[in-house]
Amino acid sequence: MRAKGSQGWGGTVEFTAHVPRNPRGPGFEAYVAGAGARLLHTATLLTAEPPTANPRARRLLTLALAHTYADWDRLHGGDPYAHTRQYLATRFANTAWHHPGARPRHRTRQEAPLARLTARERLILVLRLYEGIAEEQTAALLGMPPERVRAVFNRAMAVVLRPPSRPAPTVGGVKAVTS
Repeated sequence: MRAKGSQGWGGTVEFTAHVPRNPRGPGFEAYVAGAGARLLHTATLLTAEPPTANPRARRLLTLALAHTYADWDRLHGGDPYAHTRQYLATRFANTAWHHPGARPRHRTRQEAPLARLTARERLILVLRLYEGIAEEQTAALLGMPPERVRAVFNRAMAVVLRPPSRPAPTVGGVKAVTS
């Protein structure tokens, strides 16, 4: 880039500024355009937020994409989707597992099956079913024994497949007993 500076001491001063090209730009932009929606859906499933109101999922995805962007040159033909998904999963695990029994804060869809799961159960279920990752790979990704992953997965499936418990109906303000 060439620009003319101000006129001073008897003439015009020209200077050249070097603007570096971003080699990651087009490739990374194409990757985000192709994989962004699926990754956002994965993050939304992990946080158990509604798709229309998912600020935690968007923040989680932004951090994962920023991490992938920083590592873009070091991927050397590796799978950027797997790299982003791994960061997404470990970041979610590290933040969510500090509160092991915590349920999602945003519970507008109480009937949503994933909202009834703990963070660990949701993570394993999403990785295994939605992302299609094998039990052994999930265990390696999360640093857990495969038996533990299997047990958590089975427990999560039992919760998801069981219909949510409904409160007993009330008649005149008194709970009715069903037989």
